[in-house]
Amino acid sequence: MIVYGKQIFFYILEYHKDCINELYLAKECDKITFSKIAKSGFKIKKLDFKTAQAYAKGGNHQGFLLDIKESSFANLNEIKKNDFIVMLYGISDVGNIGAITRTAYALGVGALIFIGEKLAMEGVIRTSSGAALDLPIVISNDALSVINELKQVGFYFYASDGSGKEIHSVKISKGKKVLVLGSEGFGLSSKIVKKCDECVGIAMKNNFDSLNVSAAFAILCDRMLNA
Repeated sequence: MIVYGKQIFFYILEYHKDCINELYLAKECDKITFSKIAKSGFKIKKLDFKTAQAYAKGGNHQGFLLDIKESSFANLNEIKKNDFIVMLYGISDVGNIGAITRTAYALGVGALIFIGEKLAMEGVIRTSSGAALDLPIVISNDALSVINELKQVGFYFYASDGSGKEIHSVKISKGKKVLVLGSEGFGLSSKIVKKCDECVGIAMKNNFDSLNVSAAFAILCDRMLNA
């Protein structure tokens, strides 16, 4: 699995060396940078521009690429110990998933559940600045079963919905909870909303009716963690 970009390159080199298979450079580095990479103990493989572009699939690699091990995902039982979990339903944009993952990890969310068949982890790792390597992630294609199972162990579910109660007026549970987010285009299905215990939203001003899902998540998450 190839990840690229200077920031994620050095983050993995510092905090997740054990997941590195191969290390690639496609540009000349200054002596300090090269020395830092060389001290990692990995053999440095030089790539020409064309090969680097192919590895990065045209992305902005900045001359820094890594081949890392495939990610291992958590199972639902492993994350039941957490107090706050985020569930993503119908969200497919890698940039949004990465931004949500980064914010979730930074603010102290315990785990993330992705509802879908497959998650493009190389993109999520990059767009989350490496947070996806640190935050436990569960993948499931059955949202209703996940909700039922977590409810059985005491989780309270909040659905993020434009018609929900304004988040600052909601008394947030002090117990275990899950925030469920839907896609920007379609939101959450009625079945999912009905299975949740409460709907929450963000009041809009200036006749503007929506926020990017990752921005909305940051607001809701901060409120729920600091209520």
